[in-house]
Amino acid sequence: MSSWIWIAAVLGLVEGLTEFLPVSSTGHLILVGRLLRFDGQKAASFEIFIQLGAILAVLVLYRRRFARLLVLKDATGFSGIRGLFLLGLTMLPAVVLGAAFHGFIKQYLFHPNHVAAGLLAGGLWIVLAERFGSPPQVSDLDRLTWRQALAIGLFQCMALWPGMSRSASTILGGMITGLDRKAAAEYSFIAAVPLMIAACLFDLVKSFGCLHAADAVPFGIGFIIAFVAALVSVEFLIRFVSRHSLVPFGWYRMAVAAVTFLVVKS
Repeated sequence: MSSWIWIAAVLGLVEGLTEFLPVSSTGHLILVGRLLRFDGQKAASFEIFIQLGAILAVLVLYRRRFARLLVLKDATGFSGIRGLFLLGLTMLPAVVLGAAFHGFIKQYLFHPNHVAAGLLAGGLWIVLAERFGSPPQVSDLDRLTWRQALAIGLFQCMALWPGMSRSASTILGGMITGLDRKAAAEYSFIAAVPLMIAACLFDLVKSFGCLHAADAVPFGIGFIIAFVAALVSVEFLIRFVSRHSLVPFGWYRMAVAAVTFLVVKS
């Protein structure tokens, strides 16, 4: 049990720190899980469950924004019916493709070398997008259009490849469609919530039978650590992108990819 708790704490920390940074939390969990020799159905269920802790962090930090979405009579800006419609547009492409290719992705794309390839591709994308990107036009989510929301959703589909990163895909998609880094990052956080809740519940229902009462403590520890670490990570990223480009994350991804290719055998 003690080793299980230690693994839960480490993976909870990894999940919380990486879920909303443009570095791929799924990729990091796969790589760290491999190093810890933690795999199988229970490992997959645990990694899904602790994502809910990271989601809770966004709900806490952006509680006023989510409260505005629930005021259904409001149809202006990013709130009420209009805000929910924009989120739905962003979710739709990934939900459709994810449901269609869920089995294929789980079976063939979760190998560390495939993750490393995603990290490398995403890192190059970040560097090139920052180098050749156009000046931003939108700095307030209340000015987000339905075309931008749908385009970001299409970019988000790239995150179905483990290692690409949902956060990187949506932030870069937002920047390409005209959002500044801060607005793109905030929309990435908010758009993650409904999609991740749906994906987590879908996977947890399928894997519930492999869990036992003894797993409650490590699952709880992982959840809490992921929640706290995500609070720190989200606030850090907002401060960072307000002053700097995403290029350091791109170089970091490429370095992790290079190390993975060197040390992991096919």
